[in-house]
Amino acid sequence: MTTELNRRALAMLRAVDAGRAELTCSCEPDLRVDGLPCCDQATAHQLARAGLIRPARVVAVGQWTRAELTEDGRLALGGTLAAA
Repeated sequence: MTTELNRRALAMLRAVDAGRAELTCSCEPDLRVDGLPCCDQATAHQLARAGLIRPARVVAVGQWTRAELTEDGRLALGGTLAAA
């Protein structure tokens, strides 16, 4: 993402980092946290497009799998938390 991450995006990254999030396998993956659909799928799509989150494993298109942070996602989350 070329802009600063807002609180909602950071909360989504923290949920992924805590193992509480799942993504669908698609070009615009949907996100759910604690089994519930995320309220801001546009931000979820941005996080995936920016390479901050990804599916933990390859599954069939439309199937759900655990979400994980990428190295850039870890840096974005860690860098933000360290500055706070």
